[in-house]
Amino acid sequence: MLPSITGQYLARYQRLGDAGDPAAALLPVTGAQRRFLLVRALDPAGRADIVPMFFAFPRGTVDPARLRAAAGHLAARHPVLRSQPSIVRGTPVLRPQPADVPLEQVACALGESAEDALRRTLASWAAEGPPLRLFLTRDGAQDPVHGEEELLAVVLDHTACDGQSLARIVEELGAAYRDHLGPDDLSPTEAATELAAYRDAVLRQLDAEDRAASPRALAYWGERLRTAHEQAPLPGRHSISAELPSGAAELRIPSPVGGVPFPVLLDACRAAAGALFGTGPVSPIGYPWGGRPAGAEPVLGCFLNTVVFPADTGAVAAPDVTATDWWDDLDRADTPFDEVVRAARAGGSTWSGRLDGLLTVDDARHRTPLALGATPGREVHIGGRQVRAPFAVSATQGPELHLRMVWDRTVLDDAAAEDAFAALCGALPAGVPAH
Repeated sequence: MLPSITGQYLARYQRLGDAGDPAAALLPVTGAQRRFLLVRALDPAGRADIVPMFFAFPRGTVDPARLRAAAGHLAARHPVLRSQPSIVRGTPVLRPQPADVPLEQVACALGESAEDALRRTLASWAAEGPPLRLFLTRDGAQDPVHGEEELLAVVLDHTACDGQSLARIVEELGAAYRDHLGPDDLSPTEAATELAAYRDAVLRQLDAEDRAASPRALAYWGERLRTAHEQAPLPGRHSISAELPSGAAELRIPSPVGGVPFPVLLDACRAAAGALFGTGPVSPIGYPWGGRPAGAEPVLGCFLNTVVFPADTGAVAAPDVTATDWWDDLDRADTPFDEVVRAARAGGSTWSGRLDGLLTVDDARHRTPLALGATPGREVHIGGRQVRAPFAVSATQGPELHLRMVWDRTVLDDAAAEDAFAALCGALPAGVPAH
């Protein structure tokens, strides 16, 4: 039997130190980070996956120098926020750098809104560079409710964060701004402790991933995904139906009692895939799952695996069946994505590893907006940005249920995507209104 991909990676990482390389200055990467680095390497344009958060503040509120110093304090404390991906002797690693978070004040072009300026700026994100960056812009327009505002984008490379990290980043950035902290306010001892904790957490994660790639787990995924194959065509170069690279549709309703169970959302994505690609194929839909490894410090980083749901678009949606299959999947959810792809192909699937769709679920009750000094920001959404999958569905559960679907306009036209969103909403159970 071949050793696991994770086991091979750990052996290569260890050999970096054995060969006299300064391995102490290099950090290992998790399976989730491996996936993002692989996707970046396979992308013709070398684009990174980025996670932006946007906040509106009253104009003149943000002190750029103070904010940059506060972000530098975060990067000094958290190794993943100041480390850049690197390939050393064929081995992906993170290379820690001095804490330096850039803040770019983005000027709007003639006739361009602040939202358009930020979209344009993020579209040109350079993969090489700090994983945490700040962008501040304003235009001459005045919001009829909130008056003149400036928009702040706090943007992270996805290799440096997952959804569990975002609330903490916002909280600590606000605290460092409030207390006038900068990178030099972290002692060398504290920095060394955080570095050791991060390395320990990643090694614990890799150990868990290696154990999760057991023969039984790989056999399970090989059979589970044997008939799965991506249905969406490869992305094109130009948008099919509009200038912006992505389209969106959304639904907001009072949140059902107890929220919407995850298997129900998976079946709704199955309905969307069926509307897009026809009934019959088994379409791979990915969703993030996981958490920090047992015994590890709660370090910032990227620890959520991408689990694959084989959406059989020819099957009648049966939540009890989907729930049973999903629980079985969760028993093997730690098996890294690249191991799952290899197991599927060994089991007879022709799946390449590309996903037809993505599903994420967020609990908005645990996220507070960024506060700078005594001024709380207003979190806003800026759509129309590049999306990495043919379509992606997010379900935000709080006082209301916010369902949002975005799609890649170089793959799907707007009419087909809107029909798919209608099918998604129509697949929700009684008590959740259709689109």
